[in-house]
Amino acid sequence: MLLSGGETTVTVRGSGRGGRNVEFLLSLGLALQGHPRIHALAGDTDGVDGLDDIAGAVLGPDTLARAWSQGLRPQDMLANNDGHGFFEALGDSVVTGPTLTNVNDFRAIVIDGNATH
Repeated sequence: MLLSGGETTVTVRGSGRGGRNVEFLLSLGLALQGHPRIHALAGDTDGVDGLDDIAGAVLGPDTLARAWSQGLRPQDMLANNDGHGFFEALGDSVVTGPTLTNVNDFRAIVIDGNATH
């Protein structure tokens, strides 16, 4: 497991809904292209990533395939900064409600050493 904290930087170019954490996950998903051994979670400890009451999201090996099967275009959604729209459509948003604490953004990437290719 790889753990990291701190706030990433996002260049806003589109008009979508999202925050640093879902932007990171969507970018990671596109880079991994469904790698069968990698899962990830990213979120904000205060329960709000961007302007919505969504803390973050989860990413799995099947995320892109499920998106494409629903007619979603992950690259276009990333270009529009619409990470919340992407993960909400898949049911993969993490919603905690306000936690009343703001410790940090965090990311966890799990690499399954037992899975086979």
